[in-house]
Amino acid sequence: MQKSDQFSGRLGLVFASIGAAIGTGNIWRFPRMVGANGGGTFLIPWLIFLFMWSIPLVIAEFALGKRSRTGTIGTFRIFAGKNYAWMGLWTAWISTAIGFYYAIVAGWCLKYFSLGLTNGLTNVDTTQVWNEFLESGSQVVMFQFIVILITIAAIWKGAKAIEKANVYLMVSLFILLFMTLGLSLWMDMADGTLDGFLFMFSVDPELLLEPEIWINGLSQSAWSCSAGMGMAITYAVYMRKDEDTVLNAFTMGLANNSISIIAGLAVLSAIFAVSSDPLAVVTGGSSAITFLALPEVFSQAPGGEVGAWLMMVGFFLALTFAALTSMISTVELCVRNFVDHGFERNKAVMITTVAIFIFGLPSALLWIRMDAEGVAFPAFLEVQDHIWGFGLMFSGLFIAFSIWKYGWRRFRAKVESGEANSSIEGYLEHGVPAFRDDFINTGDNDIIVGKWWDAIIYIAFPLLFIVLLLSYFGDLIFSYDPWYSAFDPSDTHGAGIVFLFWGVVGISFIFFNKKLAERPVFRNVPEGADCDISTLPGGEDELVVEVGEVAPGWEHLSRDEEKIVEAILDDAILDAEIA
Repeated sequence: MQKSDQFSGRLGLVFASIGAAIGTGNIWRFPRMVGANGGGTFLIPWLIFLFMWSIPLVIAEFALGKRSRTGTIGTFRIFAGKNYAWMGLWTAWISTAIGFYYAIVAGWCLKYFSLGLTNGLTNVDTTQVWNEFLESGSQVVMFQFIVILITIAAIWKGAKAIEKANVYLMVSLFILLFMTLGLSLWMDMADGTLDGFLFMFSVDPELLLEPEIWINGLSQSAWSCSAGMGMAITYAVYMRKDEDTVLNAFTMGLANNSISIIAGLAVLSAIFAVSSDPLAVVTGGSSAITFLALPEVFSQAPGGEVGAWLMMVGFFLALTFAALTSMISTVELCVRNFVDHGFERNKAVMITTVAIFIFGLPSALLWIRMDAEGVAFPAFLEVQDHIWGFGLMFSGLFIAFSIWKYGWRRFRAKVESGEANSSIEGYLEHGVPAFRDDFINTGDNDIIVGKWWDAIIYIAFPLLFIVLLLSYFGDLIFSYDPWYSAFDPSDTHGAGIVFLFWGVVGISFIFFNKKLAERPVFRNVPEGADCDISTLPGGEDELVVEVGEVAPGWEHLSRDEEKIVEAILDDAILDAEIA
């Protein structure tokens, strides 16, 4: 029988949440975005959207997961109603689909750490090393497999194991990044200019008038903090009852951005110190800067061979740790949903990791092509990122929808009881702040969330969502010839292929919703952490029960019958994944 599980304290939750937020994008994408968007100028919109997008969404996720005590599928079923469980399935799918190819990327990082450790990146043709590795399918798959094994070991025993793994990995990551930063600043100061440091923090007010700077700041903030991915919902399931969701959300967001600044400063300082055209190096693409340019830069570190070895090993080990913490949260998100629906944890871990390995193989092996400069790139992987990366936007929108729906539900209940009038003023007074009053400002938080949060969730968030969507597809439609790509799955810039896959998966999940709603959901409610859901749709759903309880109609299932039901659900989920 399943048992309730929780983190041992705030430290575990904080490190696990930071680990979920910090990934390879903080270390290799962020410096590229800074370089391409005016250096310190880019930091202004990026920081603004931390408080206008990322932190408000993380606050919402923590509040949702802490009250529902289930993963994404159960959370949407409890807060929005059983007809909306598919929204949670979409959120879980997007994260898992990203995990298919993210395990490959994590494997690249691990491979380059091993190369740095054995001096395999010193005095070599970095393009040749990269090409030979990417074209060696067996090597790529081997490192993908190692990453998955490490992830299994980290999550196998539940919340306590996840907590311990993230504490060790994140502390090590901080130490390694600071070591790399020290060596980079030493390099940058060698000529007495500190030009990399100055570029990182120099602001050009005229560039702030460029819409592209703001859109790029929004996109970087939206994706780098894992806001809207369901990660915070998942880890909130393991919160103690008195945990401060607001403080943890701010801690997670600020820690994520701090790591980005440290990594960006380390990369830019090193590149500016040794390159005659640093901006060309920085904006040459994420793979180029990380696996081609940086080894050449780090080989010129102070201290000769020892300094170069330390910088190479430290950076790529930090990158590997960042990738592993993201993999842990990605897999746990999917595992939590299986466990919520009655699966034994060990079985859920194996189903998820085997699926991630198998469905990740195409990204490792297919369509390895050469660009115009003779650099290999994984076209299949890039297509998958193209399709599913932006699917995260809808996960965030679904979270906002659940909050809007709850506010309307509470408003109508007060109108019917005579506590509120049915005017717009009544809705603004009783409906809009309902979620914030009932699930955020619960008395456990030291930071009281005010009406600014309502304004962001009800007004700013949908507007920013539209801006991101129009910007992304506007670039595709007007910059490329996108529509034929619905029939050309290898096109990494087509809009048609995105709409095709989104449509097939979304419609499949909507039809699968009935099967989801017919199965019990088991809430993870540790002793002393009672969470009332009586005012929510899940409170009226007799199949939503706590771990250890038996759902009505499922009392007399024999173990053999239960195995048959689980097998049917397994097949249905795999059919949806294949679709």
